[in-house]
Amino acid sequence: MTLKLPVGIEDFREIRCAGFYYVDKTKLIEQLLDNWGKVNLFTRPRRFGKTLNMSMLHRFFEIGADQSLFDGLNIMLREDLCNKYFGQFPVIFLTLKGVDGLSFEKATQKLINLIAREAERFRFLQDSDSLTENEKERYLALIRMDNGKYSMDEDILESSLQTLSELLFRHYGQKVIILIDEYDVPLDKAYQNGYYKEMVSLIRSLFGDALKTNEFLQFSVLTGCLRVSKESIFTGLNNFKILSITDVRFDEQFGFTEAEVEKLLKDYHLESHLSEIKEWYNGYRFGDADIYCPWDVINHVDLLCENPGELPQCYWINSSGNALVKRFVSIANRTTRDEIERLIAGEPIEKFVRLELTYDEIDNSIDNIWSVLFTTGYLTQVGMTEQGDYKLVIPNKEVREVFRFQIQEWFKDNIGCNTDRLTDFWNSMKEGKTKEIEHYLNWTLSNSISVFDTKAQETEKENSYHTLLVGLLTRNSDWVVRSNVEAGEGFADILVEPEDPDAGIVIELKYSKEAAGLEKACEKAIKQIKDRRYYEYLRNDGRSDITLYGIAFYKKRCKVIVEKMNDI
Repeated sequence: MTLKLPVGIEDFREIRCAGFYYVDKTKLIEQLLDNWGKVNLFTRPRRFGKTLNMSMLHRFFEIGADQSLFDGLNIMLREDLCNKYFGQFPVIFLTLKGVDGLSFEKATQKLINLIAREAERFRFLQDSDSLTENEKERYLALIRMDNGKYSMDEDILESSLQTLSELLFRHYGQKVIILIDEYDVPLDKAYQNGYYKEMVSLIRSLFGDALKTNEFLQFSVLTGCLRVSKESIFTGLNNFKILSITDVRFDEQFGFTEAEVEKLLKDYHLESHLSEIKEWYNGYRFGDADIYCPWDVINHVDLLCENPGELPQCYWINSSGNALVKRFVSIANRTTRDEIERLIAGEPIEKFVRLELTYDEIDNSIDNIWSVLFTTGYLTQVGMTEQGDYKLVIPNKEVREVFRFQIQEWFKDNIGCNTDRLTDFWNSMKEGKTKEIEHYLNWTLSNSISVFDTKAQETEKENSYHTLLVGLLTRNSDWVVRSNVEAGEGFADILVEPEDPDAGIVIELKYSKEAAGLEKACEKAIKQIKDRRYYEYLRNDGRSDITLYGIAFYKKRCKVIVEKMNDI
């Protein structure tokens, strides 16, 4: 029987109980215990299994744990660790991914709700014989409701995790494990909505009490996308172990390795799809491991099970607004635009990367954004220079697509908004002024970010220029612009019907392998229009004043040749 695929499921118990496919990551438990750290922070991009791993830790360590959830998994081979740690600890588990809001007050209320609901799991504390009446009152303060919603004052909230740890210790006589998933989401949302300083202060106090001065803590694990500066949040935490994407420790425990992907495809009889999945979803480098994005792989294999002919899609990219890449592209200067073009072409860019930032530092410089693009998965590394700079690349085809899209959006917002130049270009197209057309297109190309992959086939490069030109022409609301339309004995690249009912324009595009071949490529384009009679489409529409354009491109240069139908 083929197991169901856990699309979007992040609860370990649900996956194991409901018969979903599970890629065994329980070696994380073994490594955590063998390489002890009091407070452990894992930074990984979103959708790489952080929440599922935290849920797995929760189900392993918590008192009353169900051993059947771990039957057949790697951790059960370590009898020494299982005997000592399995089901032996009270566990506080919070995922902060939902702590957001347009104001500090709303975000704080969501944090209060989250902690109070977690405290509600331990209702037995209010009747515990091991707690004093005063301690029971302290517990009730964590779950108190006022006018139908949880209510904590500032002091109670800041000490809430430490308080809950102490009360659980009093009840069980055992220190507590604290798991905090997506710890940096409240900071990210606070920065976006203008209350960053207030949220930093709150989180610093909350974590300080829970992780630094908490004598009832066994150990803690935190996850997040960004390693927030120690001075910002983790002040005074001397027992703090940071395990970033550059660390070789735990490098295979978040995301899928190639061996895991190969096994998954074999289990679903989809081995022939490995190369396309590798091209689209592999390419991340964590420590010494090559890693696939698990969100992509699971989603795509799920679709392939229904339709083996399904083409790869952008699953990871479409699960976020990708605001960071948009911001990066929008503020790029000429040098950075050149570097982005090289990334699109598959070349590495050498950059000094800061692994430790505060959110309010991100926009201070373009270098900081390079660093965040790296830590959040939009870029990965393929080595280091002798000077200690990282060699950064775009990891795979999916991420390359988000850069392409944001570049195209930037182009629409910037190049296309110069209406005077654009109007002159349209007039030149109507009048057949080749020099003016060439000048405008060359200016446009030199001032934009190219998305032309030098490794792509010629047809793909032509498509990129095609998209560029169609975008410029369709901004004229008085024109009807048709792309790849059936005409004559083939498909014309671009047909334009201007407002003049007698006028028409036929455009054929070519890509030249070298600058010296531009003229010849233009002549080839004109010949193709004539040989395949693309102009018949316009003639059948009653248009007799037809202009033919052969336009050839090489990198950021173009050549234009024009002929009139009456010259034929």
